[in-house]
Amino acid sequence: MRALSQVFPRSIRWRLTLLYSALFVVAGALLLGFVYFLAVHSVAGSRTVSSVESPGVPGGDAVPAAPATISAVARIIREDQLHDLLVEAAMALAVMALASVVLGWVMAGRVLSPLRTMTATARRVSADNLHERLAVPGPDDELKAMADTFDDVLARLEGAFEAQKQFVANASHELRTPLTLQQTIVDVTLADPGASEEALRAALLRVRAAGQEQERLIDALLTLARSQRGLERREFVDLAAIVGERLPDSRSPDSGRPDSGCRVMARLEPAPVLGDPQLIERLVVNLTENAVRHNLPAGEDGWVSVWTGVDAAGRPGLRIENSGPVIPPDQAAGLFQPFRRLGPDRVRKRDGLGLGMSIVAAVVAAHGGRVLAVTRPAGGLVVEVGLPRYLPAPTTTPTPALRSTAGVPRVPAAHPRRMPGAAVGK
Repeated sequence: MRALSQVFPRSIRWRLTLLYSALFVVAGALLLGFVYFLAVHSVAGSRTVSSVESPGVPGGDAVPAAPATISAVARIIREDQLHDLLVEAAMALAVMALASVVLGWVMAGRVLSPLRTMTATARRVSADNLHERLAVPGPDDELKAMADTFDDVLARLEGAFEAQKQFVANASHELRTPLTLQQTIVDVTLADPGASEEALRAALLRVRAAGQEQERLIDALLTLARSQRGLERREFVDLAAIVGERLPDSRSPDSGRPDSGCRVMARLEPAPVLGDPQLIERLVVNLTENAVRHNLPAGEDGWVSVWTGVDAAGRPGLRIENSGPVIPPDQAAGLFQPFRRLGPDRVRKRDGLGLGMSIVAAVVAAHGGRVLAVTRPAGGLVVEVGLPRYLPAPTTTPTPALRSTAGVPRVPAAHPRRMPGAAVGK
């Protein structure tokens, strides 16, 4: 095999040249064979000369030749003509075969010219210049389609690299903050030789709180990475049941707003989903807790409206609307970016980890759904989540009636209940 690979050329240009030449030689040989066949069986070649005058004798008339002699002469002449035709056709075919090699080489080079350009450009592209594109001109043929596809891949890679760089930079900053705080607390405590037991205990508590914040951040990063990796399992879950179970658990002593509260209006209709239960639960937790956390201050009658159900097309969905500060409409899409906090108050208070909405977007994308955030002119946000339609297998037993949401009666809008503030979703 190695000997054959050394004998035959590996260049695709040479292979195309040989292919073009071989096809031309085969087509030329068939054409000449067809012409030769027609010449052999032509009417003119098979026509018999009826009379041939023999050379006259002096003083006498012409003597007609014998029919046998005439046929023999005609056959000899026809054979000579066919032989000359065959020789000349073979010579012409040999000359044209050499010419086809040259023409095939030139045409193969022209055909492969865009490929050479794309190869040179692709070799120059690296992580530092992903902005370059092939941008192959010409008609919309197969080569241009391939070049456009490669440009699309480069665009997606550029976006992924930029998002990765931004995420790494943000994550490094967020992880460095609790470490710096811990180091500062320890240094200040050690610098005081007369620190009392209460001061040491308070320093340890602050160090422990910083470590817990760092642990929550790492868990959130792991959840985000897991959701971006895709689904490892799919099970039947009901959004209504998950929302009903998580709403009572939203009370948190470390929410930072122990005296705050907001009205929660829940209309929970069955919404069957086929997906990862843990990721779906994290999606619900992040949305509900963020809706309570980023609401109006205590005493300003804040509210949260939660709806689960199925739309007209049979797609399950979740809709959460809350009151709160006014958010510029052009900043709604940025809420799904990691470590994005809107407004100076959120940054100053470090109200959450800044990963809740990005985890929501990643979970929805892993399930093949969509998520949309729309700001309210009066303040607050509306987040709508739509997931693919759940189609149970025909052989499965009918799903039993969904149980009532635990601890959360379906409260109409006219009879809302109070709910304390909640911690931000990780």
